[in-house]
Amino acid sequence: MPSPRRILLSSGKRKTAIARATIRAGKGRIRINNVPIEIFEPRIARDRIMEPLLHSEEEAWKKLDINVKVSGGGFMGQAEATRTAVARGLLQWTKSARLKTIFTDYDRAMIVGDPRRKEPKKFGGPGARARDQKSYR
Repeated sequence: MPSPRRILLSSGKRKTAIARATIRAGKGRIRINNVPIEIFEPRIARDRIMEPLLHSEEEAWKKLDINVKVSGGGFMGQAEATRTAVARGLLQWTKSARLKTIFTDYDRAMIVGDPRRKEPKKFGGPGARARDQKSYR
């Protein structure tokens, strides 16, 4: 009986964006919502997503296929969520403590999510803090 193929699932969140990454052995193909990373736009988001791959040791990701489904939020929130999902997946796949220290030294948010969220709106104004102006004339 052949051994079952190893598949890893990881996730990342940023603001309201949620990314789910599926990682399996392959040829180094990375797709975000079925778009290859080489042609993913905008470029600043692509560069942000590539950070964990560029910092990983021995180019371990070149032997993996990473497929990411991301939804919610804006394009930069989606890029940050994807970046977190990819970094967590690489850590799970390699089980490398050295890689974890590389990621945390570069940017801790690559592994640990950012807890900041939008403050809820309150009564008496159009937003969370803004209030309707008063005039005594």
